[in-house]
Amino acid sequence: MTDPARAQAGLVEALRTVGCGPAVLQAFADVPRHLFLPGHPIAVAYADDAVPTRIVDGVATSSASQPSMMAIMLEQLAVRPGHRVLEIGAGTGYNAALLARLGAHVTSIDIDAELVRTAAAHLAAAGVTGVDLRVGDGALGVPDAAPFDRIVLTVGSWDLRPEWVAQLAPGGRLLLPLTVRGSQLSVAFDLGADGVLRSDSVRGCAFIRLQGLGAGPDAVEELRPGWSAQVAEGASPDLAVLADWLDAPGPVTPIDGPLERADVWDGLGLWLMVTVPGAVRLLTSRTAEPPGSWFVPTGHGTATVVLPGPDGCAALVADPPGIRAFGPGGAAAAARLAGCVQGWRNAGRPHAADLRILAVPAGADLPAVGAVVEKEFSRLVVAPRVRA
Repeated sequence: MTDPARAQAGLVEALRTVGCGPAVLQAFADVPRHLFLPGHPIAVAYADDAVPTRIVDGVATSSASQPSMMAIMLEQLAVRPGHRVLEIGAGTGYNAALLARLGAHVTSIDIDAELVRTAAAHLAAAGVTGVDLRVGDGALGVPDAAPFDRIVLTVGSWDLRPEWVAQLAPGGRLLLPLTVRGSQLSVAFDLGADGVLRSDSVRGCAFIRLQGLGAGPDAVEELRPGWSAQVAEGASPDLAVLADWLDAPGPVTPIDGPLERADVWDGLGLWLMVTVPGAVRLLTSRTAEPPGSWFVPTGHGTATVVLPGPDGCAALVADPPGIRAFGPGGAAAAARLAGCVQGWRNAGRPHAADLRILAVPAGADLPAVGAVVEKEFSRLVVAPRVRA
């Protein structure tokens, strides 16, 4: 049988590699994760993996987040003793316990009453007191406990709700997994005196989506059986025509180096989705034959980014590494995509952590230049961070 204390010490040691400061490391050392995952083996509780805790109709609706991602987000949140913190998404209660150990006064809300009940039981088992647990729709925040110095979402959000901004104290920080052109990004926004939210840090992430009023639209559309597409906010490409082009593969233009999962989601692929009008991200579970077998392995299938043209398209392919043309006009699309890849290289090959994101209410003037992402309640401007 695995010893809990030894397993916990091993997890803390592993978290040093993600750049945790001493306060966050101490919180992980003081809060026993296995008490928040009763019924799971100790080895599972202290592995650096997410653990599904609620499954409905075969789909995970809640999970205990990956500890290293939790640690990264706690560093992004920069909680200080005495801070009033709103957590949206109670989960197992483990993150609230870590926040409390960091000295925060925590209010945690979840739309699922059963999750709130079990989170309360876990917190009691761990001897954590003072966490204000609420049942409700986190999209609305908790106005009667506002203002908050920090607001953190442990679920993915398509948009920035105005309620969250309104309940943030002046100079406060809002941290959330935000969908930006299909990619989920953990963005720590600081609220300026001018009402503009400016990112302090950006990291790639993957979280279960927010439920309730803030669920937002599904970012994925079915292309054909076994195929789906992510399109930019406000875009409406002809996916049926795109599917037809994929049946007419053309030549490959080689590119330097291999293409990996991070390139599709947080690197080149994110850059293309943000900066190139019309770019589409494709995902498929049909990997046994082309074109799916040419795309980039993601663990659950393959994916790529496609740039449609007037009469064809071009896609990033991993086998062999390059840009493959599809359809009668694919060559022109491939030449355009090659230019976009070079633009990414000229910008210093930015990944998620190299981006700077500003947010204003929808319809408001933008205070900076960059790629504009329109949401229902917010308008984002995304640009590479200026290097010192």
